[in-house]
Amino acid sequence: MRITRLTVFHLDLPLAKPYWLSGGRLKFDRLDSTYLRIDTDEGVTGWGEGCPWGHSYLPAHGPGLRPGIATLAPHLLGLDPRSLDHLNRVMDLQLPGHPYVKSPIDMACWDILGQVAGLPLWQLLGGEAATPVPINSSISTGTPDQMLGLIAEAAAQGYRTHSAKIGGSDPAQDIARIEAISAGLPDGHRVTFDVNRAWTPAIAVEVLNSVRARDWIEQPCETLDQCAHVAGRVANPIMLDECLHAFSDHLAAWSRGACEGVKVKPNRVGGLTRARQIRDFGVSVGWQMHIEDVGGTALADTAALHLAASTPEANRLASWLGHAHLADDPIPGQGARNRDGLATPPSAPGLGVIPDPEALGKPVACYD
Repeated sequence: MRITRLTVFHLDLPLAKPYWLSGGRLKFDRLDSTYLRIDTDEGVTGWGEGCPWGHSYLPAHGPGLRPGIATLAPHLLGLDPRSLDHLNRVMDLQLPGHPYVKSPIDMACWDILGQVAGLPLWQLLGGEAATPVPINSSISTGTPDQMLGLIAEAAAQGYRTHSAKIGGSDPAQDIARIEAISAGLPDGHRVTFDVNRAWTPAIAVEVLNSVRARDWIEQPCETLDQCAHVAGRVANPIMLDECLHAFSDHLAAWSRGACEGVKVKPNRVGGLTRARQIRDFGVSVGWQMHIEDVGGTALADTAALHLAASTPEANRLASWLGHAHLADDPIPGQGARNRDGLATPPSAPGLGVIPDPEALGKPVACYD
């Protein structure tokens, strides 16, 4: 089996409402997504999606993804899409870095592999069953009352796990947010306070040693060094996200005792192949993990959900559905969906999501 064609689609994805994170310093109102279709000489077609969350959340941006695919495409034509390790080595050789560019390519090849094997991705990734995965809400930065109101709205939709966006230069505001939200959660609900790199180490230590709440704190500072400094001085469990890209970053985080858990996001680390390696490492060292993608439609959400569902329950916290924040849904009804706070991966071979090319509009590029 050989890759014969790569077809690229561009999707402009307005959010249903503006979204603030990192203490309100970062605002988003739309996303730039790329869909990729890979065709083979045996008639099997795979789909992938790459959708960075804007251009200020990570060192990635949507408009850069399509030129990256153009760079890699000539080196992918003729390769066997089932040989995923070899394919990733070729991509790393021809375009060092840029994991967000490689993720939709890797995803589409996993889709092909699953279809050829006649197995859903959750099974290829090590799962025993199509396990329902808890999904968490994402609560935009606001006042404590505003954020508790959003949590109540999410709870009415079945969410029982929440990610509350905090962070800023005024420690008193974040102390108030943490204490009010932790105390005001409905019974049986859990929250992670996601700082999105907004604190300095000094502010992080001040805030976390001033609150009674012992909930998860995600990415308190910009760098791994800063987060490790904080982790050794506070009682809250630390979750890392934006400072982890390569496998070596995760190894460094573990060796330094910088966290008790991580976010595993295929688009951030280069695709399902790399994400699976990181997930397996996390299981071996006892991390707890949120496994989800950076952003996009139900296509990207479903790929991450397959990996989450195949992860041991002791190491799996929750997933997140980025498509729930979109104004429109280009693949309605397919893939990962909220069912009373849970999402179950498809059991069809491969990803189990088949976009309608006509609904995506005219391709912006085709390589064959």
